[in-house]
Amino acid sequence: MASRSWNRVELIGNLTRDPELRYTPNGAAVCTFGMATNRTYVTEGERREEVDFHRIVAWNKLAELCNQLLKKGNKVFISGRLQTRSWESQDGGKRTVTEIVVEDMILLTPRINGDTTVVPEDINVESMKVEEEPKKEEEPKKVKKAEAPKDEKDETPPQEEIKDDLPF
Repeated sequence: MASRSWNRVELIGNLTRDPELRYTPNGAAVCTFGMATNRTYVTEGERREEVDFHRIVAWNKLAELCNQLLKKGNKVFISGRLQTRSWESQDGGKRTVTEIVVEDMILLTPRINGDTTVVPEDINVESMKVEEEPKKEEEPKKVKKAEAPKDEKDETPPQEEIKDDLPF
């Protein structure tokens, strides 16, 4: 009987350092960077915050994109898998590292004037965007509706306008 397993990591956090892009001898791009995630909790009536640091690795085209788009302080969503590697160091000691291999990345820091800029969450980014000169709006033309002759027997009440709170 085959058993199922699942290796999935999804994080939203801030980069702790600029991405570092390298290439393997075979020509594959590898980008590594650090990410911090915060957790706030209350214990004994006191609010506390914990920070976890993660080593992130992206490969090939995604590695090149991460290197181009990301920089220290950016907020980013990362989806990938955990991988643990072991090797022997030059001094003979055994080294082990657990890292997240990126399969999907979404930049969450707003882009201002084509550049990703670290913006504190309490700043209204929309007011900082450079907009084109507003277009002049023409006044709508008034058009008379042709009224249908009223039949004395037809007394259907006018329909009310329906307003909903849906965002679309």
